[in-house]
Amino acid sequence: MSNGSFGPLLTVDDLRVTFPTRTGEVQAVRGVSFTLGKERLGIVGESGSGKSQTGRAIMGLTPGHAKITAKTLAFRGRDLLGMPARERRDLRGKQVAMILQDPKYSLNPVMPIGRQIVETLKTHEKISSSEAKKRALAMLEAVQIRDPERVFSLYPHEVSGGMGQRVMIAMMLICGPELLIADEPTSALDVTVQLEVLDILDKLVSERGMGLIFISHDLRLVSSFCDRVLVMYAGRVVEELASADLSKAQHPYTRGLLNCLPTIGSDRHPLPVLDRKPEWAL
Repeated sequence: MSNGSFGPLLTVDDLRVTFPTRTGEVQAVRGVSFTLGKERLGIVGESGSGKSQTGRAIMGLTPGHAKITAKTLAFRGRDLLGMPARERRDLRGKQVAMILQDPKYSLNPVMPIGRQIVETLKTHEKISSSEAKKRALAMLEAVQIRDPERVFSLYPHEVSGGMGQRVMIAMMLICGPELLIADEPTSALDVTVQLEVLDILDKLVSERGMGLIFISHDLRLVSSFCDRVLVMYAGRVVEELASADLSKAQHPYTRGLLNCLPTIGSDRHPLPVLDRKPEWAL
């Protein structure tokens, strides 16, 4: 793992996210710790494992009623939890960005696509409208949208899911962030479009030298795309290992996830079921 010459981009130590409910507190994230350099880190887990809440806590997008604590939650040495709200907002979108999993819910349905990208850019940079449009069109081209001029003037409902996801990526990258969090960015897409979107992310990470946190439930996808993998269960990291070493995973949960993956040429009946032990959640 290379953290670059100035230390890690992101340091997370003992991150906890708790939600109050009528029946008591629900601990969504329970003591997650990791560092991130200019690399691709995958966070894998089933629904409810706390992976998305970890990403949202880093971004400062957790609902206001939640309680977030950490020994350290720092971006380039700056304390994310201690900084004023305005400073956190300035950081968000400019230096730290997040691609959410479904563009249908992330793009404004009553605003043309181009205007949304331009608005993001003008929020963080003093720039003329003509220059902003030029940069937005160049960014749409960078995410392999064939006719950027046409797409620029369309509304979100006029584009496909795959194109909407590319628009989201363009919007999040327009300001040149150093850290990108991608929360299931390909889960709503078919397999061929998935590969295209991953290829775009791969190129942008290597060309721009960004750090990437790739959140997914798909262990095979993450292992082929990321440098390191964190496996989460019930709000905790149960295992951390290099993608190349995934076959040597020790924790029974990771072993169970690997065992559930289909294998070409094998004839398994009945199909394996993931056996969850109560002590893993303690």
